[in-house]
Amino acid sequence: MGALVLAEGAEFAPPGVKDFNLPPLFGSGYWLSFTKPMLLVVISLIILITYFMVSSRRLKVVPGKGQFIAESIYNFGRNNIAREQIGSADFKPFIPLVLGLFSFVLVNNLFGIIPFFQFPTMARIGFPVALAFLVVYPVYHYVGFKRHGFKGYLKKELAPAGIPGFVLPLYSTIEFAQKFFIAPATLAIRVFAAMFAGHLIIMVFTLGGSFLLTEGEGLVKIASPVAFLFAIAMTFLEAFIQVLQAFIFALLSAGYIGAALASEH
Repeated sequence: MGALVLAEGAEFAPPGVKDFNLPPLFGSGYWLSFTKPMLLVVISLIILITYFMVSSRRLKVVPGKGQFIAESIYNFGRNNIAREQIGSADFKPFIPLVLGLFSFVLVNNLFGIIPFFQFPTMARIGFPVALAFLVVYPVYHYVGFKRHGFKGYLKKELAPAGIPGFVLPLYSTIEFAQKFFIAPATLAIRVFAAMFAGHLIIMVFTLGGSFLLTEGEGLVKIASPVAFLFAIAMTFLEAFIQVLQAFIFALLSAGYIGAALASEH
């Protein structure tokens, strides 16, 4: 991105990947350290478990605000994601998974704009990779093998009826790579890239505005409020993207499950 150099020689070092590699809160080494993103994951689980337990403990016919919000989130995950993507005949067993993925990714994304937390957990690639490869990936392949059998599932995915014989080797190779490697990888990279880029942009405007305000002179210092205004505008945009990416992650996960269960493409 280059560097902003003012007349008196001060130089702005733009934020980058290094700013996402947070020092450990305690411990040392790669495997023994406990970092802020790890803490945020634990906090998100505590928040979600506590909220849904409390809001569903004393259900009322006329819901209060807490129950209403919880029911709205549940109905959204149930009807707008799970039912739509998996199908009305098969979606019910997967409601907890879809709702859990949506809620978990949403809270961890929103941490990026919440004061004190101010870090989107999904901006660390390990977390979306773990969700995609250790949760979503085994689930949709397991239900596919269970529904169609080992040979039947592989035939459905890699050699469906109607594919010409001379095209089949190429088709099967592409589909194998897509179903078993590319799909979960893109599922993880999509949310990671959005959270990383959005947080980086906010950091650029915020730190750049602070730099102009403290180090600049004259017209340069006056330009600092413009950077802060852009930072505020990008924060609102990022909030929208955070919600959208949580929805897309859950939507695609449910779509993979639905495709694995389906008899035909």
